Amino acid sequence: MTGSQAAAGTPGGGPGAQTTGMDGRPRVRTALALLWLLVGLLAARQATAVLRLPPGERLTDLETWIGPSGVLRAPGPLYENGTFTGTPFAGLALKPLTRAAEQGLGVFWTFGTLLLVVALGFVAARALPRPVSRRTALFAAPVAIGLMVLSLPVRNTFTLGQTSILPVLLVLVAMGHWPRTSHRLSGVLIGLAAALQPTVLLFVPLLWMTGRRQAAGTTAATFAGCSALAWAVSPGDSATYWLSHVAGAGLGEAPDSLHNQSLHGLLLRLGLSGPLELALYAVLAVTVAVIGLRRAARYAADGQLLLAAALTGCVAVAVSPTAWLHQQLWILLAVVGRVGRRRADRLAWPVLVVMVMSLSAAAVAPTSKGLHLIGQNAPLLVAIAAACCVPFLDRRSPHWARPVPTPYADRVPAYGEGGRRRLVPLLRFVRRPLSRPNLLLELLLIRAGYFAYSYIRGSAPETRSTAEEHGRQILGIESALGIDVEHGFNHLVAGSWLEGGMNYYYSTFHFLVPLSLLGWMYLRRPVAYRWARTALAIATVLALVGFWLYPLAPPRLMPGLGYIDTANGSQNLSHPEFGPMTDLANQYAAMPSLHVGWSLWCAIVIVLLAPKPWLKFLGALYPVLTLAVIVGTANHYLLDAVGGAVVVAAGFGLQYVLWGRSKETGLQDVAPGRVLGAGSRRGPEAAREQVPEETAPGPHAASLTKVREWTR
Repeated sequence: MTGSQAAAGTPGGGPGAQTTGMDGRPRVRTALALLWLLVGLLAARQATAVLRLPPGERLTDLETWIGPSGVLRAPGPLYENGTFTGTPFAGLALKPLTRAAEQGLGVFWTFGTLLLVVALGFVAARALPRPVSRRTALFAAPVAIGLMVLSLPVRNTFTLGQTSILPVLLVLVAMGHWPRTSHRLSGVLIGLAAALQPTVLLFVPLLWMTGRRQAAGTTAATFAGCSALAWAVSPGDSATYWLSHVAGAGLGEAPDSLHNQSLHGLLLRLGLSGPLELALYAVLAVTVAVIGLRRAARYAADGQLLLAAALTGCVAVAVSPTAWLHQQLWILLAVVGRVGRRRADRLAWPVLVVMVMSLSAAAVAPTSKGLHLIGQNAPLLVAIAAACCVPFLDRRSPHWARPVPTPYADRVPAYGEGGRRRLVPLLRFVRRPLSRPNLLLELLLIRAGYFAYSYIRGSAPETRSTAEEHGRQILGIESALGIDVEHGFNHLVAGSWLEGGMNYYYSTFHFLVPLSLLGWMYLRRPVAYRWARTALAIATVLALVGFWLYPLAPPRLMPGLGYIDTANGSQNLSHPEFGPMTDLANQYAAMPSLHVGWSLWCAIVIVLLAPKPWLKFLGALYPVLTLAVIVGTANHYLLDAVGGAVVVAAGFGLQYVLWGRSKETGLQDVAPGRVLGAGSRRGPEAAREQVPEETAPGPHAASLTKVREWTR
């Protein structure tokens, strides 16, 4: 579905390029079949997850509306208890379903919603700017359906039994076939969508601004007719909805709930209220609406109708008094916008949108004070950014179809000197990029990776008896080897001048040094950054396996052995208290020690890349100091440190097996940031100035020649 990859069918990636015979290639057919299989499994899992819920926990909104005791069955007003949040016209349309409420409506509704998602995926795929490559045409629909099934709005719609997918589908059907769809039919479809979800009326000014004034008038007339019909049938409910609750703004949860991702909800959560909040909300809403609709009209005129619909929907989410989770599907559609001149930048925006719309707030941003506001309001921030700020490319831009390409190192030949076949690297067909990766994309991947690391580490088995038994095993092995020095060194540190410094070192340097080193490499040694961060990621994944397979009580949690917890003091081991980390961290994830593992990774990188001998010496000293700290504070055994060294060695080893030596990938010759200036803001011109014209003969001269040719 992502329009940022729509040009992937040809080397040039032009929108008019056709991939001759691409769909006939066995690999493409196999990939397409596997993708559809994956989408089918995801859809089946979602439907099963809903239907397996107890009756009181599935389709809760639908049950409240049309169940045996639902408000649509009761003779009283629709909005008497505030549980029905739809428009009066939606209530009128849903009333016929009350007769089937006891006859398997849950199954019918779930699969009906699934069919709407599938239809929406196909409509969105067909609405991509034409022409598209054959490969894009093949993969767009399953990718779109898969992303929607994984998204929080669709999952919430499944669970609650809401109708919010239908308005989006009606709008895209109306807009996705411009100019073939008649103005009158477009207006009728969008008007019906507005009768179900009033904020869709924001498409009226979009239609007007793009010259489809008949469609705009028909939309307004259809909406008015549907609302008038509902008013004639239920005048009291209509008056309550439109007048008492101001178009439903007072229905449902409290407006300051985190589920309300609108400007009004944000201001209320920030503590504003009364006339000041309303005035500020009005100013912000008008500003977002004006900027967002103007941008949507611009992209509609450019032929990007799906993006225009997405931006208008993002405006609707932001300016609506209430924008609940199931109404935020518009934001996900914004992935179709292409952002960035470099090919390496094209994935950043889609990945950001998909993460925000598919993961929890804690996965998107840290939960620490201040930063938690970003995660809690991420959908709203992305909606405003899409509507007002993100510089999506016009189709007239030279970078729309031909982004600045990424330079790659030469592939390692399959055969070496003497005609002997090389066993490594195994993934020689994977090209190694020589440019600086997109910063936003890296930060997103680091955040997602750290969240997964924290979640898996926290979920690893932490049975106290098993962990303590493993602790006794470790101590027994160390005693047999004569290296059980933890107890004596821990007592030497406790109460001495070393205690405070080691506690600070343990809690601070573990993240500070690796992150600082990654930042330096990203800025100054981009190719080395890719190499080093991949090895670090592999080592961390292997460590998580160790946490799962071998839960281990650290010395400070071993009962009756006299170890001193220098940071937290003596503990009731049945109910230990470690401050904020008590519920967040698995205290029995000690083998291997990532404190030692990450510090050893830092040492290897510093020794290889640091320009000064004294820096290399400090880098080599870092894991030695870390080893002393983890033992002195009773957080690890010596064998934990050995485990940390093993996973780091395995990380670099797997890096070598999969991609070969750094020398073979051009790491040493192309690593300095100046050579890779093509990824900087100054663009290819800067890279051309900085690539040396004469290079000493060597095995990597071809890589540098390729970079120079690309920059020219």
